[in-house]
Amino acid sequence: MNMRTVSIFKNGNNRAIRLPRDMDFEGVSELEIVREGDRIILRPIRPTWGSFTQLEKADTDFMADREDVVSDEGRFDL
Repeated sequence: MNMRTVSIFKNGNNRAIRLPRDMDFEGVSELEIVREGDRIILRPIRPTWGSFTQLEKADTDFMADREDVVSDEGRFDL
């Protein structure tokens, strides 16, 4: 476990800390904060499957030149 000591400072009506660069969460813009007794835990909020719908849609012909990956050879009708 990597541990550091940082200062707490006042930011408006809140208390804040500066997260040391070597403890940064790469590619994360939000953190979840949880208090467990006298500990405060920061966890990254990562994209969920729900955010998948906000991605740019693929072109209608994106699979037009796709080769068959599975052949029907050896299959039988049920």
